[in-house]
Amino acid sequence: MNAIPSFDTIDHLGVTVPDLDEAVTFFVEALGAEDWYREGPSEDAGDAMWRELRVHPRASVRLAMLKLGSSTTIELLEYKVPPGEATTTAPRNSDHTAAHIGLRVRDVEAAASYLRGVPGVEVLEGPVTVEEGTSAGLKWCYFTTPWGSMMELVQLPEGMVV
Repeated sequence: MNAIPSFDTIDHLGVTVPDLDEAVTFFVEALGAEDWYREGPSEDAGDAMWRELRVHPRASVRLAMLKLGSSTTIELLEYKVPPGEATTTAPRNSDHTAAHIGLRVRDVEAAASYLRGVPGVEVLEGPVTVEEGTSAGLKWCYFTTPWGSMMELVQLPEGMVV
């Protein structure tokens, strides 16, 4: 199989949010992220926003880069577009291009219990324990952020290395 020439590792995960300040506050206060830096608003009088990002040419964007844990960088993006040009509901996990962030934790029950007390967070049913197969013993649980994005808690079974 061929690989991308010079590929090293994933640099960051990008998530579009409806309110950048609310999302940064959630990631910092509820998840312990570090607010690394912010940029914007950025916009262009031509069509660069469409050519470079496939968003409305009159869109503007603000972003925040956050450090989460020892090796993860999250980019939060808030776009402002003309009325009617953006979807305002979060995609379901079954929707094409939907994504979620999985957070590895040492104790999924404790993490889920903590998140149940965070305003605006909904912890879905679980934690679920995988009973059979190569991931037997793995525990997981999904939760939603205050703006509706899906995230997941994952606890690896003792001895599992990924």
